[in-house]
Amino acid sequence: MLPRSFLYVPGNRPELFDKAAGGQADAVVLDLEDAVPLPAKAEAREAVRRWLDARDPTTGAQAWVRVDPAALTADLDAVLHPHLDGLFLATATPAALDSLTAHPRWLRSERQRASRNHHPSGDPVVEEQAVVEERAPASVSKPPSVVALIESAEGLQTLQQMSTHPALTAFGIGEVDLLGDLRVTRTHRTEAVVLALRTQVVVASAAAGLEAPVAPTSTDFRDLDAFAESTRLALDHGFRSRTAIHPAQVPVIHDALTPTADEVAAAQDVVGRYEDSGSSVALDSTGRLIDGAVVRGARETLARADT
Repeated sequence: MLPRSFLYVPGNRPELFDKAAGGQADAVVLDLEDAVPLPAKAEAREAVRRWLDARDPTTGAQAWVRVDPAALTADLDAVLHPHLDGLFLATATPAALDSLTAHPRWLRSERQRASRNHHPSGDPVVEEQAVVEERAPASVSKPPSVVALIESAEGLQTLQQMSTHPALTAFGIGEVDLLGDLRVTRTHRTEAVVLALRTQVVVASAAAGLEAPVAPTSTDFRDLDAFAESTRLALDHGFRSRTAIHPAQVPVIHDALTPTADEVAAAQDVVGRYEDSGSSVALDSTGRLIDGAVVRGARETLARADT
């Protein structure tokens, strides 16, 4: 299950990295894309690489990096690291995902490796050791998780294609960029359009068996009441994580996305009644039928409570 909260930190502000990672956020996202001016990109990559080198992966928030598809090779050269937990791929497209896994330092997943190393006959294919080492450096023990940010019309149209990519963990939405690319102005009159766009991402994620998508943040970090309400709405719409641009937004995300004690107790009761019934017909405390869908929802609630 993905972290509940992802706090963006500009990649050219290394003085903030430790502070952010030691705060309340479940994960920090060191941003090498929009947050960094073009002349500062190389310096930011080096700052992120140095921080990953020095990071203790057993403490603090998870370490994620947002990479730019326009400079993907340079970004990955710097940040593919054993202390990296995940990547946010900005303006995701099928081609960008393919470029990600084609990078020579990308360690293929077990499924990719099994597919690559077997002949159609089923016999294993023995590769030269030098080739294997080039593809999977010893310094990288596993591939990072990948959140593909839907920020363009192309990304939206290729959701289904991307959803089956072996590198993909989840989708996220970069809503400001997406609406700009679609020439949609965000007003109260376009709320239905925004909901429809989000629903496409939620449906594609569920259909492919991906993690629940990451909800977009709000740039108005001062209005925390509105942020709390929009986070609860995102939860109702099928999102289970959210990005933040300010530390004050993080506890709001946690409060909205973490099940309450009453919700946990109700979920435990549903699961208990169902299991006591031998997984057949059962009724909840109000006399309503407990079926498989209700039990799945209850177990998902308990899983979120354990994160």
